[in-house]
Amino acid sequence: MGPARPPLSPAVAAVRVAVRAGLADLAGPGAPLVLVACSGGPDSVALAAAAAFVAPRLGLRAGAVVVDHGWSPSSAGVAATAAATCTALGLGPVDVVAVRTDGPGGPEAAARDARYAALTAAADRHGARAVLLGHTLHDQAETVLLGLARGSGARSLAGMPARRGPFRRPLLALPRDVTARACADAGLAVWTDPANTDPAYARSRLRALLPLLEEALGPGLAAALARTADLAREDAEALEALAADLLRSATGPGAAPGLAPGLALDTAVLATAPDAVRRRALLAAARAAGSPAGSLGRAHVLALDALVTRWRGQGPVHLPGGVSVLRSCGRLVLRPADAARTPVPAGENAEDVARDVAEGRE
Repeated sequence: MGPARPPLSPAVAAVRVAVRAGLADLAGPGAPLVLVACSGGPDSVALAAAAAFVAPRLGLRAGAVVVDHGWSPSSAGVAATAAATCTALGLGPVDVVAVRTDGPGGPEAAARDARYAALTAAADRHGARAVLLGHTLHDQAETVLLGLARGSGARSLAGMPARRGPFRRPLLALPRDVTARACADAGLAVWTDPANTDPAYARSRLRALLPLLEEALGPGLAAALARTADLAREDAEALEALAADLLRSATGPGAAPGLAPGLALDTAVLATAPDAVRRRALLAAARAAGSPAGSLGRAHVLALDALVTRWRGQGPVHLPGGVSVLRSCGRLVLRPADAARTPVPAGENAEDVARDVAEGRE
């Protein structure tokens, strides 16, 4: 009889169980590939180690993608170290992708957009079935608090979904200290991102504040906020389904006479809906017409709503992205900035909008 195996760390076991649950539906013939997004921090390294252990036992292959945001002269070295860690764990392929983070919306938003674009491209390049992200219970709690601070609606308070498209977050129910302990117990070296404690970033300031809130309000705050996200997501999904139905019902046969074709909605149908459903539908329609999601706010939605419920002959509402919305002959006509050059049939566009709302892409 060989030597007894050392007992499995509870933290390592917890991460493996979570990853197994997150991948179980992909098990099958053909050894599908899953990719781990790994930054070298404790959350993503714990995730990578668990995926390396769990995936082969489910008949899957596991690789990794390391995104180098280029925020400091040392970032390339950090990315190379994270890639070496993933390779040593047995993951493959392992890609290192450098991105630019000078897009719109500030450094955090630009980095997020660039990161997700790089991960999506890597999944397409390798034919991966899923991309695993290392967000934890505390990340979810911080997301909910940020949404509250910004006065956001149910969709933002719903936080991060466990699954959306190719992206999966198997660690959302695990506290951050579990992933850190799993790495320590497994003897895995991790990198601490200085941005996590940089007060220039709102999430970093909130990360420092959360322990103080738990001390003041009692233990379990992070878990309570995560439950809030679950409840808000249920409400948001119900509203999205109702808004999709409303858009289908309100779709007009085309624009009013003399106007360029666009998305035309029957105001009489819209007016019968509850405020929350109608305004969500109007927001989704505006986005589908070409108004950038990140630029639309409450004031824009209320202005659109006034065209439906408080009509006094007012002129068109101008939205970010060059979209204009006017009321004519009992219809709301949404005209993209390039409507005169590339008109979109109203019925087809409205069906696209309804589908987007139903699938949560609003």
